[in-house]
Amino acid sequence: MFDLPSYDTLDLEQDHDWLTIWLDRPKARNALSGEMIEELSQIFLLLKTMPDIRGITMRGRGGTFCAGGDIKGFKAILQGGGQNVADIVEVSCQIGTLFDLINEAPQVVVMLVEGAAMAGGLGIVCCGDVVVVTDESRFAMTETSIGIAPAQIAPFVVERLGLKVTRRLMLTASRFDGVEAQRIGLADYLVKDRTHMDQIEANIIKQVRKCAPGANAATKKIALATRHSDRPAMIELAGQEFAKCMLSDEGREGVASFLEKRKPYWAESPLEKEA
Repeated sequence: MFDLPSYDTLDLEQDHDWLTIWLDRPKARNALSGEMIEELSQIFLLLKTMPDIRGITMRGRGGTFCAGGDIKGFKAILQGGGQNVADIVEVSCQIGTLFDLINEAPQVVVMLVEGAAMAGGLGIVCCGDVVVVTDESRFAMTETSIGIAPAQIAPFVVERLGLKVTRRLMLTASRFDGVEAQRIGLADYLVKDRTHMDQIEANIIKQVRKCAPGANAATKKIALATRHSDRPAMIELAGQEFAKCMLSDEGREGVASFLEKRKPYWAESPLEKEA
C-alpha cells in the first residue's frame, strides 16, 4: 500500500496494485470544477511515477459519472469580466492537458460509467482503455446547444468514435444511452446494473494482472504514437521499446517462466504475494 494524497473533490480507494478514483462532487453531479481539474491532474502526474500501481478505475459518486464542465464556473468567468482571450485559453488548455494525462497514463485505465457522462465527462470516458456502461447510462456533447464548442474533447472523441459519428453527435448535441454507446463503439461492455458492472471490472482486473505492467506501459506508448508518427519513426520507437522490454527484469522473467511452465511473478494474485 502507498501513502496517497487526500483531495476535496476526489475519493481514492486502493486495492493493492489497483487504484479507484471516485469523482466526488455528487451534489454538483461531479461537474469538472477548476479544483477537480487540478486535483485530477495532480493524481495522474503522480501515477506516472508509480509503476507498482498497475491499473486505475474512474467512476462517479452519487450515481453520476460526470456532468461535464462546471457551468457555474463559466458564468463566474464572464461575470468577473472574463473577456481576456488569453485567460480563457489558459483555462481550456488546463483541461486539455488533463485529458492527455489520463489518455497517456502508463497504467490500464478503466471507465465505469453510471448515470450521465456529458460533454467533458464524455471526453474523460474517451480517454479510457476499457469502458463499461449500463443500459441507463446517458451521454451527450451538449456544448453547441449552449453556444460553445466541444473543443478539448474533440481529438479523443474522434479517436474513439471516428470523425463521421463525432461530427453528427457534436453538431446536433444528440443524447444517447448505453445501448447506443456500445453500438457506436464508445463502450466496450454493456451491463444491466452496478452489480454486473462490478463483476465485469473484477474480470478486467484479473486479466490485467496477467500482463506485465512495464510491457503494458510500453504497449500503450507504441499504440498512441501511431496517431502522429510516420512509419520510420514508428519502426524506431517499436524497436527501442521492444528491446527495453526484452532486456528488462520482466522480459527475462517472462521468458524464464514460459520455459519453466510456471506463472511469472506479476501474474501472482496480491494475496499470493502476501502469503
